[in-house]
Amino acid sequence: MNYRNMILIGMMGTGKSTVGQALAARLGWRFVDTDAVIEERTGKTIPELFAENGETFFREAEKEAVAAVLKESGQVVATGGGAVLREENRRAMSEGGLVVALLCSPERIIERVRTDTNRPLLQGNLEERVHTLAENRREAYTFADLAVDTSDLDVESIAGKILKHAKDAS
Repeated sequence: MNYRNMILIGMMGTGKSTVGQALAARLGWRFVDTDAVIEERTGKTIPELFAENGETFFREAEKEAVAAVLKESGQVVATGGGAVLREENRRAMSEGGLVVALLCSPERIIERVRTDTNRPLLQGNLEERVHTLAENRREAYTFADLAVDTSDLDVESIAGKILKHAKDAS
């Protein structure tokens, strides 16, 4: 495989962390979650950052984390769902390895994140927020090298599809 990294993009609840960990295990690579990098660097949780500093501050911290992480290689990187909103992040991802968009139906995302209270962008009416985010970000993931719909697939099937594409594209 000729990729330095695999970068997983997609909305929250599409399986980036779970699939990323499975891919990293199968490849013998490190798994890195950019949200965890941000929390480590700032000493605050993502909800705390949003509450205390706002989304603009968070997106700047996210840009710095994406750039720093993608300087390395041999990693499966799970990005925050909104990381693709900035052109500089999309460019860094495209240059940093194989970009895989994990897609999922809004209904399935709602099922998966319904009990997760650590998602600042989902405060309020969950169904409305997920549908709005899905609509607003629909085109944001189109730069990916591969798109996989995770709505009805298990983790191993998703990882298998990604690895097959990576091998075939090399």
